[in-house]
Amino acid sequence: MEGVLKVNKSLCDVCGTCVSVCYVSAIVVKEFEINIDNEKCIKCLNCVKVCPFEAIEEEEK
Repeated sequence: MEGVLKVNKSLCDVCGTCVSVCYVSAIVVKEFEINIDNEKCIKCLNCVKVCPFEAIEEEEK
């Protein structure tokens, strides 16, 4: 995977499911938004797989 993971804010309802499956704590809830730290992210895609709203997507660097 070459790109970075981004949260589509219009699809995300901040349920936190993605936060609970991130083994490296790269996903945090801050000010009612989900944020992904792509420096920490190991691109395992667990968050993409479990998001019920398909709100996490890859974006080119």
